[in-house]
Amino acid sequence: MTATTGTTAIDRATSRTYPSLRAAWIPLAALCLAFFVEMVDNTLLSIALPTIGRDLGGGTTALQWVTGAYSLTFGGLLLTAGSLADRLGRRRVLLVGLAVFGLLSLGVVWVSSTGQLIGLRAGLGIAAAAMAPITNSLVFRLFDDKALRMRAMTLMIIVGMSGFVLGPLLGGTALAHVRWQWLLVVNAPIALIAAVGVRLGVPADRREDLTDDRLDLPGAALSVAAIGLACYSLTSGVEHGWLSAVTLASIAGAVVAGLAFVRHENHSPSPMLDLKIFRSGTVRGAAIAQIGTAIAMAAVMFGLILHFQYAYGWSPVRAGLANLPMIVTMVLATPLSEELAKKYGHRVACLVGAACLAGALAGLAWGVDHGYVAIAACMVLMTIGLRTVMTICAIALVDAMPENRTSIGTALNDTAQEVGTSVGTAVVGTMIAALVTAKLPAGTWSDGLVASFFHGERVTYAVLAVVVGLIAAGGALTLTDSHSTEEGPGEESDEASSDGAAVGGSAGKSAGEPAGIAAGETSAEESAGERAQESAGEPAGERDVRSADVRA
Repeated sequence: MTATTGTTAIDRATSRTYPSLRAAWIPLAALCLAFFVEMVDNTLLSIALPTIGRDLGGGTTALQWVTGAYSLTFGGLLLTAGSLADRLGRRRVLLVGLAVFGLLSLGVVWVSSTGQLIGLRAGLGIAAAAMAPITNSLVFRLFDDKALRMRAMTLMIIVGMSGFVLGPLLGGTALAHVRWQWLLVVNAPIALIAAVGVRLGVPADRREDLTDDRLDLPGAALSVAAIGLACYSLTSGVEHGWLSAVTLASIAGAVVAGLAFVRHENHSPSPMLDLKIFRSGTVRGAAIAQIGTAIAMAAVMFGLILHFQYAYGWSPVRAGLANLPMIVTMVLATPLSEELAKKYGHRVACLVGAACLAGALAGLAWGVDHGYVAIAACMVLMTIGLRTVMTICAIALVDAMPENRTSIGTALNDTAQEVGTSVGTAVVGTMIAALVTAKLPAGTWSDGLVASFFHGERVTYAVLAVVVGLIAAGGALTLTDSHSTEEGPGEESDEASSDGAAVGGSAGKSAGEPAGIAAGETSAEESAGERAQESAGEPAGERDVRSADVRA
């Protein structure tokens, strides 16, 4: 915990923060483990999709929903879970999520059809939604020092991305020795270990750390409906036809639910997500860019799993090992992404990352039938782009939230990523099913089917190169030119602050303020002193004078 000259023992006890990553190793390790297991579950079964298809039956669209159902419920409920955590207590909600996640994972032993597995995966996504925003929020709150917060958040991002990429490798290795059901059963002991670490190392939230705003249940229901119907319409178009009643109804329902969500949030006294925060270019751009990166990552992961195992005929283990270039680059690219931000600023760094993403997808459109070396080179380029954009945007989004709404900030970040993940998976599965075959045959593929599959991949990745490039670059253009590793004051701050936008109904927190609240460097003493003055009821106007200098 932070201890400084002139700080009393009581102040140190109530701050409950740590002076270093080493001092916080118990809660940090537990939170990293919880975040890892929820992210690895996004892709853990992807390597087993051919095995699951042969065991339980099902075509490409059904297999796509084995992974897509998890991402769909996960992404749809993240904002709701973040809102619950900011009201009921972050540690409490996280522990409940870990318990449910572990118990549901054991239920796979009774699964006997793809429909049952999809339902189970949807339930796991709900439990994971109660974990993801809270793990990142608690990591952010473990430290007062801005540099420590940045290092801890960077660690969490590496852990999360590693879990997403390592899923196929771990799954492929396990499939060589055990049945695919064990890929989920193993979640139970991992969740238990993480829960024990959280219980021991993470203090419970104090009343003043939470918000008293009411939970926005209508907003939660509308957000889930909009996201779910939008993603379902993608697969329904292939299964039932794009002009079929069910597809058109899904599209119309998604539009209506989305518009109703916007209207409700704008008029609700306690919105789940106050949409005025998107007047800040930092918040708006970071969320948009995160969607683009997630589309790229999910599309490539899902597409290449099918490519390696079906077109190449590789074993699950070999297909998992084929992802090693992404894993290695993810770790090695950390200094590069930070140096880009420090030297050129957030906007330029993210534009470089967006160019890497678009270039990698365009390269895949050419390289899918030019051998593994060409594909591996595109993996490296894409991972550099992912690492750069995701790191900068995640830190900016969390830092843009008031102190009592950090969970909703991480939830917004994770929601953007999961929406992109769901869309990316759906797009690849839908386009391959439409361009190649609706049911992937078992056994060795004919030369004609492999050639048809390569053609489907080329078209898919070419389209995604344009779409992802536009989305990621469009989001990056609204970021500031800050050269720090945390979001600082930008050109949009003054304009946005005049709008008086509040996050989740928190008075006195403008949309412009979050975009520029990390301007100055401050000591742990100043941060602790401001929190004490706020708790004592210091006038809001006096706090605002110093807020740009002391909030991390």
